[in-house]
Amino acid sequence: MASISRNLRRSLAPGRLHRLLLLRSQHPREYVTAECHRPVVLHKRGPDILHDPWFNRGTAFSMTERDRLGLRGLLPPNVVSSQQQIDRFMLDLKRLQKYARDGPSDTYPLAKWRILNRLHDRNETMYYKVLIDNIEEYAPVVYTPTVGLVCQNYSGLFRRPRGMYFSAEDRGEMMSMVYNWPADQVDMIVVTDGSRILGLGDLGVHGIGIAIGKLDLYVAAAGINPQRVLPVMIDVGTNNEKLLKDPLYLGLQEHRLEGDEYVSVIDEFMEAVFTRWPNVIVQFEDFQSKWAFRLLQRYRKTYRMFNDDVQGTAGVAIAGLLGAVRAQGRPMIDFPKQKIVVAGAGSAGIGVVNAASRTMARMLGNNEVAFESARSQFWIVDAHGLITEDRADIDPDARPFARRKSELGHQGLNEGASLVEVVKKVKPDVILGLSAVGGLFSKEVLEALKDSSSSRPAIFAMSNPTKNAECTPGEAFSILGEKVIFASGSPFHDVDLGDGKIGHSNQGNNMYLFPGIGLGTLLSGARVISDGMLQAAAERLASYMKEDEVLQGIIYPPISRIRDITKEVAAAVVREAVAEDLAEGYRDMDARELARLSEEETIEYVKTNMWSPVYPTIIYKKD
Repeated sequence: MASISRNLRRSLAPGRLHRLLLLRSQHPREYVTAECHRPVVLHKRGPDILHDPWFNRGTAFSMTERDRLGLRGLLPPNVVSSQQQIDRFMLDLKRLQKYARDGPSDTYPLAKWRILNRLHDRNETMYYKVLIDNIEEYAPVVYTPTVGLVCQNYSGLFRRPRGMYFSAEDRGEMMSMVYNWPADQVDMIVVTDGSRILGLGDLGVHGIGIAIGKLDLYVAAAGINPQRVLPVMIDVGTNNEKLLKDPLYLGLQEHRLEGDEYVSVIDEFMEAVFTRWPNVIVQFEDFQSKWAFRLLQRYRKTYRMFNDDVQGTAGVAIAGLLGAVRAQGRPMIDFPKQKIVVAGAGSAGIGVVNAASRTMARMLGNNEVAFESARSQFWIVDAHGLITEDRADIDPDARPFARRKSELGHQGLNEGASLVEVVKKVKPDVILGLSAVGGLFSKEVLEALKDSSSSRPAIFAMSNPTKNAECTPGEAFSILGEKVIFASGSPFHDVDLGDGKIGHSNQGNNMYLFPGIGLGTLLSGARVISDGMLQAAAERLASYMKEDEVLQGIIYPPISRIRDITKEVAAAVVREAVAEDLAEGYRDMDARELARLSEEETIEYVKTNMWSPVYPTIIYKKD
């Protein structure tokens, strides 16, 4: 069917291609994608298949398949359906998660992670089926906040390698090393150097856990084929003294490389992976601030790459900020009027401010006056207080947003003013936390926000994991009442305000955007990932919520809708790539055909290229 589809597309005129896509959307059974249903030809039989998590399906192998693949007698005789397998696993999970704890210090979420990881090790298709069908429950287990615990304890949790490790000792060898990975095609790489894992600091080689977790979400949310993803750890040492002294630590026990030596390692890695897989997309994850911006600027115009901490966090925050404007009963075009106090001047904080100011400037006309007006809407507070032009040794990335002397006099503020002082004087519409300091939005800060110039102020406590959130929704609603809009990076429960009223706790999770950015880039064949593509993703997320939901204070959708959200975001990215003339096409859909697709057809195109966890037909062929 897939080969017939390809031949049809080659022979069809553009007009007929449109009609074919529409017919496919009307008759989904007739449209079979290569991602789910193409038969798989293997050169292995018997136990080798059962020990391969990509192709093992355990007791779901039919008797015909057991005969064809040399499996008869190697499995219990009863053949069960994939749904029966899932039902049995879920029953065991609910029963065993309590007893899977490794001592009293092992949390229940970590116990769930252990059980899910064992399933991942033996049957990938079933693992992703469980994850997709229960995404609200298990996304916090494979991703934040539980992934933070996993990374902190990775040496003790390590059972089998997953992904690739490139170290400072591999310099000069990386070009050959990439050929040790068995997949001839890799669509998505998530790479980290472990230097700033969530808000937990330098975890060294343990940081591989965050790359694995992110790619699980690429598969579950975006339908990236799990056989074409690759988690990567670049081990350049660690400055974590505890790990340097730990005899069980799995990474290099030496201090981190710095300067040109460090950059040369990353350069060699990038050259190697793009030499073997020229169309791969690389997401940089949890690099410390001093390298995040520099590496992004170094590679983004040459390679298909982006930094989720800088660009993904910014996009999700922009979507939330635009949603907060809508929740105030105002049109999104009023966004440039918002006064925003930002707590945190790291890569995430400055990334958000840069992206938000660009959004404001575009709404104001995208000229020099517009950019200056947008800049004036932000007050950045770091560990030393308000950042002004009087700051000595100011971070170059924060310099454009340093408050000027001429602006400070009438506000009664000065260099180093505390967060409480700034909130009292500025009376912001929004306070945005990306500080990684739990509880930073204290009672005093929240009390000061009562005098906001907005009738419905917004609090974004975006730091991860949960313990690093600047405040909880309970604290926010108890002080500011039902009118406040609350969002956080990690999940919290809604707050019962009494009298049937609910204080909605929105999770501004990066998983709303990064899967769609990756999928849209892949399916457009864009040469690079532009600011416009990222902006299109953020704006589609912002407009996803219905008006009645937004007016209730719900500015982000539920995680349960993540596949649909990702589909819409990816389609927006594809269309923007086409509009900017960056698209080169994907497989048999070239750039000209992409340009002819309507918005609805683009969404259908994305949907049909999303992998789903379905057992493929397996055919044995001798070498």
